[in-house]
Amino acid sequence: MSEESAPDSRPAADTTTGDGSPADAPPSAEESTKPEARPFDEEQDGPVSETDALRSLVSGAGPDAAERSEAHRASAIADLIAARLNADASGTSIGTLALFNDSVSFGGGFHTAGSRGPGPGRRAGQTIALDGAELVEYTELFVQPEGYDTALDELCEQSLLVLTGPPGSGRAATAVNLLSEATALSGAHEGGCHRLLDPSALTEPGWEPPVKNCGYLVEVDDGPAGAREFGVRQLTAVAARLRTAGCLLVLTGGHDLALAATSAAGTEAFARHELTATDPLVVLERRVLGHAPEPEARSRLHALLTSTNAVKALREQPAARHAVRLASVISADGDLAGAVAALRDPSDQVRSWFRRHRAPEAVAFALASAVLEESSYLTVAEAAVRLHAALTPPEPAPFDLRFADRLGHEQQWIRLEAAGSDPLAAGGPPRVRYRNALLGQAVLVHAWSTLDGRREAVLEWLRRLLGHRDLEVRARASVAAGVLAWADHHYAVHRFLTGWAGSTSWPQRQAAATALGVAGSRPESAEAVWELLDSWARSGSSAYERRLAGTAANAAGGILGRGAPEKAVAVLRRALDRGDDWGTLPSVAWGGVHLIHQGRAGTLLDAYRDWSAPQDLSPMVVKTLSAFVFAVSQPYERPAAGREAAGVPGVPLLLSSLPAHHECLVELWARALARRPVQDTALAALREWIDTYADLCPGGLGRVTELLADVARKPGKHRERLLYWLDRWAADRDRPSGNAASLRRRI
Repeated sequence: MSEESAPDSRPAADTTTGDGSPADAPPSAEESTKPEARPFDEEQDGPVSETDALRSLVSGAGPDAAERSEAHRASAIADLIAARLNADASGTSIGTLALFNDSVSFGGGFHTAGSRGPGPGRRAGQTIALDGAELVEYTELFVQPEGYDTALDELCEQSLLVLTGPPGSGRAATAVNLLSEATALSGAHEGGCHRLLDPSALTEPGWEPPVKNCGYLVEVDDGPAGAREFGVRQLTAVAARLRTAGCLLVLTGGHDLALAATSAAGTEAFARHELTATDPLVVLERRVLGHAPEPEARSRLHALLTSTNAVKALREQPAARHAVRLASVISADGDLAGAVAALRDPSDQVRSWFRRHRAPEAVAFALASAVLEESSYLTVAEAAVRLHAALTPPEPAPFDLRFADRLGHEQQWIRLEAAGSDPLAAGGPPRVRYRNALLGQAVLVHAWSTLDGRREAVLEWLRRLLGHRDLEVRARASVAAGVLAWADHHYAVHRFLTGWAGSTSWPQRQAAATALGVAGSRPESAEAVWELLDSWARSGSSAYERRLAGTAANAAGGILGRGAPEKAVAVLRRALDRGDDWGTLPSVAWGGVHLIHQGRAGTLLDAYRDWSAPQDLSPMVVKTLSAFVFAVSQPYERPAAGREAAGVPGVPLLLSSLPAHHECLVELWARALARRPVQDTALAALREWIDTYADLCPGGLGRVTELLADVARKPGKHRERLLYWLDRWAADRDRPSGNAASLRRRI
């Protein structure tokens, strides 16, 4: 009933059904034969009519439930990442990447690192004896890894041991200790221990040990190029010559050496041993305190390691070499906190890793993990395979990619976390995580800024992830796009963000909004992002420009709006206040809902009250009140893990939080119920509050009673109107409302 109609008369043209909801006019014969139209904001240029916009808002022709779910999840993920990167709680940060000071240029392609050829001081077959000081350094404070005794027995029996493990795991130290003990046990210690400088000399025909009755250490470079020469046949021949000469040899390397030295039948005439990781804290303690430390000394050391974040650093980078490095700083009374900060600096780790690893499979998995961190291993591996295909020339047959096999060797900064061995168990499949929370973003920024020849492939791969069926993958890809914008905001805006923001694809528009939220979460880029949103909100009336304005409204309602709600409502107003063009109403209405769910309902409701203050039928007033009714109609969705629930799931947040905004809600409800065309949807929303949501929300009916009582006390015909509709709903034959009858008696 409008303000002008009498309380005891029915409207001349009743546009509500018996349950108080708007009745849709039946389609004409011509309309019923037309194919389903695309949403209005994507199909035509020029202003959109009031009728079309209100129909779209009421019927839900905009984002569907799945898309709304993605928006909430993307916002939650963006919240967590932005907080993790900007709070700097761990004392580390992503430093400025010295991109153009690196000695390695990635140019336009990838190359697998070749083996080191003999150069100056490294002639083929040359050996150097390990002197006493070096042997003491390796053996005096050595911590035996698991399986050490087994490896020792195998070396003594076979004369040749292939010892493999991740870089920095103590391969050389373990090899020297094994050789020292094995030569002593076998009586071959007279010749001492020697280091063979050029590993490829072993594979030359007729190679013989230069010195008899001694031990040899041979270190093979990590990577397939350095290991491919050491096949089973070659190593079998070497083992035979070693036994003839009374010598022992330990050949160390990584995952590729382990593969090269393994026969299908498993009948090698030499020994193989996979080195298991040793706790770096145990290594550090042994280096600092020796073999039998006093309990008080151990307590002081562990307190020091905890207070300086050294424990965290060694958990993030568990290689034994890092423990040795920190131990040397402690023993020399050096700056341990500074050494820990340097060790944990993601920028240094990323630059160092990219210098060592240039093979496309390694880079592909690192980038996929950075984008999809905390997703399941299979999800990350699938994305990495697709990126690998984009980074490499087409092959007649797919390469045998097994990322998990190489994690401990090429990707020590990544770990798989699994609740159990069974991926179908309650704990779920293993999840991919970087050991340092900041590493994934540092990897993204570094790769985006340096891999010039592959930037287009990476961007296309990221865009394809936005269409993934898994909403979590799409959301994380959106967040990754925001991280890329940190490297060069201007380039990102013009290269892909504007295109996504104006796309006819909802996932791409949502991705642009989420990415801008992440990009603007950094103080140095926040102002530029707000200026961009403001310019989009002011854009024209073409379909493309409306989509830009809609994306601006979506972004303003996200994490950006939570940090600067006044700027957010300013963007919403500019996007909404477009005269007779109603095309941005659905986007602004959704932006308002998201802003409410970000905990900024007070700022938004104050703005809605100001914008509708004229209380006439001007476009801005009707748009504002329509957006308000839309907001009170949207049930609250349970937030993602990591965020505290702000309301009752399934109940509009403005009902569960009504006491905090009572005065403003009374005024806005009164205005919305007073005049058409907003009156019809407002009545439908009010009945849902009374019949559905009031019973789901603790104390809900009492809150609605107080709200309507205050609306009824306002000057004008508000009381008569409420009594009329409450009577009608209470007496509804198809759906009688007991709550409406109760409210009728109370007000």
